[in-house]
Amino acid sequence: MRKVLILLGVPIDDLTMDEALQRLDDFIAVGRATGRSHQVATINADFVVNALKDLELQRILQEADMTTADGMPLVWGARTLGVPLEGRVTGADLVPTLAARAAEKGHSIYLLGARPGVAARAAAILQARHPGLNIVGTASPPNRSVLEMDRSVLEEVQAARPDILLVAFGNPKQEKWISMHLHELGVPVSIGIGGTLDLIAGVTRRAPRWMQQIGLEWLYRLLQEPRRLWKRYVHDLLYFGSFFARQAWIMRRGQSPQTLLPTSDSDSIIIDNRVILNVHGRVDITNRAALVQRAEEALARTPFLILNLAHVEFFDSAALGSLVTLANQARAAGGALWLAGVPPHIHQIFTATRLERFFDIYADVETVLKLAHTPTEPFIEPEEDHAGWQVLKMPRRLDTTTTAAMVETCMQRMEQNPHLILDFSETVFLASAGMAAMIRIERVAREQGGELRISGCSRDVQHTLEMVRLDSMFALFPNVPTATAPSAPQAPRPVEQIAAANL
Repeated sequence: MRKVLILLGVPIDDLTMDEALQRLDDFIAVGRATGRSHQVATINADFVVNALKDLELQRILQEADMTTADGMPLVWGARTLGVPLEGRVTGADLVPTLAARAAEKGHSIYLLGARPGVAARAAAILQARHPGLNIVGTASPPNRSVLEMDRSVLEEVQAARPDILLVAFGNPKQEKWISMHLHELGVPVSIGIGGTLDLIAGVTRRAPRWMQQIGLEWLYRLLQEPRRLWKRYVHDLLYFGSFFARQAWIMRRGQSPQTLLPTSDSDSIIIDNRVILNVHGRVDITNRAALVQRAEEALARTPFLILNLAHVEFFDSAALGSLVTLANQARAAGGALWLAGVPPHIHQIFTATRLERFFDIYADVETVLKLAHTPTEPFIEPEEDHAGWQVLKMPRRLDTTTTAAMVETCMQRMEQNPHLILDFSETVFLASAGMAAMIRIERVAREQGGELRISGCSRDVQHTLEMVRLDSMFALFPNVPTATAPSAPQAPRPVEQIAAANL
């Protein structure tokens, strides 16, 4: 069972360095056998703060295959919440240890990122330290946004076919780039490692061991680069501290002893190929394994699972981590996890931990059975055009799993009429892969004498577009009728001006 806890919406795996290395070995074995790619992130407080403001980054971390605690504030935070971590697995410790293990087991590595020459220097140092280490390539591409990066970088990694890809673009760019290309990389394990290559190459120095052990590594870095880091550290301290205090206050209110959830077979039934699992009482680090076992047994029968939480009294951060893991398991199997009957005090916990957007939440089980449909085609076409415009409804999630179908359908439809409206009224998540597809479609529509318009964006989708300034490059409308009106304004400027964006 994967042990995960939640800090401000970001999952943190509770494991030691040895356990992390074993998990990576397992990922490589699965990747070699099946072609599946796994994303790994080493999380510090800056990641968490970035994720609070960046919904795409938050979702990427929530769906990552492994996320380790890199920074001491996460260790202290977990201890404060009553769910202490077994160990701290930093990128600076993981990469050299992983290199030694790769040399021993015959795993190949590719180093991507950092400033020109740094990756090559780090590769030479690692190979000198670990004879037999197979580093199959290094690259330091120009500093551009995720949406602008040349695909030749991706093609070079694909051609090298490493077992492990270490990406040093910094957060959130490295996490977004990995997520955007994860399914086409063909690499069993991809890890964002931030400034670790600079440490290995000697460009920057790591704090002495005693400072690492007492949590003062941040101070050592600040003393090395005060002009660059002081504003970030002050911002992270205030932002992380204020949001964490709210989570800690809400979580502590529910820490009085309560009844444990029952585990009898009568608490689960199957209706319409969906298992309904009733959960009762308090779920925390001491008994979450019982919930996970029941849920995994249900997912073995069908990947569509409804958790009825109407009688739940409390979830701690460890139990929330289990819910996130179960949701990812269901989605990976082509199914879904729905939460029904969530009491107000539990919904408050979801909100405090930034999980209310991650879960599909319904008023009760009956509503789920009536309204929540199982995943079908990722892209839905309308039956007719609207006032000379072709209107295409976007999927619930426009990410790497759905963009290919979306692009193919748009290209086919534009052969008939290049005036296109993408309806986002049912979309809850927009990833960089989806935005890159939108840019491509807009360009083709314009080349064919047409236009692309966007309608029905939710607040979250609108915010995602605003973060990369695409809101000023597409014509956005509140709904389809407004977008098809004869007086509707055209797009303000071509999307080639995406260069201003900073991902």
